[in-house]
Amino acid sequence: MEKGYLALLLHAHLPFIRHPEYEEFLEEDWLFEAITETYIPLVDVYDGLLEDNVDFRITMSITPPLCEMFVDPLLQSRYLRHLDKLIALANEEVHRTRPHSMDRQGVSSSRRGTDSTYHHAALMYAERFTRARYVFEEKYHRNLVFAFKKFQDLGKLEVITCAATHPFLPFLVTPEAIRAQIAVAKTNYTKHFGRPPRGIWLAECAYFPGLDRQLKDLGIRYFFVDSHGLVCGNPRPVYDVFAPVY
Repeated sequence: MEKGYLALLLHAHLPFIRHPEYEEFLEEDWLFEAITETYIPLVDVYDGLLEDNVDFRITMSITPPLCEMFVDPLLQSRYLRHLDKLIALANEEVHRTRPHSMDRQGVSSSRRGTDSTYHHAALMYAERFTRARYVFEEKYHRNLVFAFKKFQDLGKLEVITCAATHPFLPFLVTPEAIRAQIAVAKTNYTKHFGRPPRGIWLAECAYFPGLDRQLKDLGIRYFFVDSHGLVCGNPRPVYDVFAPVY
């Protein structure tokens, strides 16, 4: 049996959210939750693979808005504040749900009717949030772009870009607007990763005839489309969806 190839591609994007005019802003929690539940765990897994000498290759898109939020000092400090609150709450829950523990008033948890079955969940969250704080603050000094760049520089991760504001490119009115979206994305990527991007993730995998030429003119070597973009292509690729199209 012939061996094939499996391409793992992760797409990372969030709309740009930053509100310095408010001390706290609910929509910023969207970013903070994604950092805690997705991006830091990814960094942790990549580091674990390196420590275990596992040779891996993964492609991951990081959009310009997400890159800018990752490196923004205000959002970095607010995320750390958010994380500290989660750690404090989790530790309170660890104490509250501990079997037969005494609260600060000397009342037994059994008398309060506390369900100690939640104790392990509280411990899990306390450990997870504490680990996230260590990775974010101490290991990578609040800069997750630096973390992903490290894996790319080691040849394990291929970071690709996305159009500047994650637009549905076929709906943009003029070729100039499309070119500007791609050019800004390329500039933003180069600023953060030290070299131009090789590939791009098209928002919603939206393609139209002629887009490949614009991408090529700006130095983008490859992009991704849905399977019907190949199956319904004219001419239809010889190998259908089972091989890249050059």
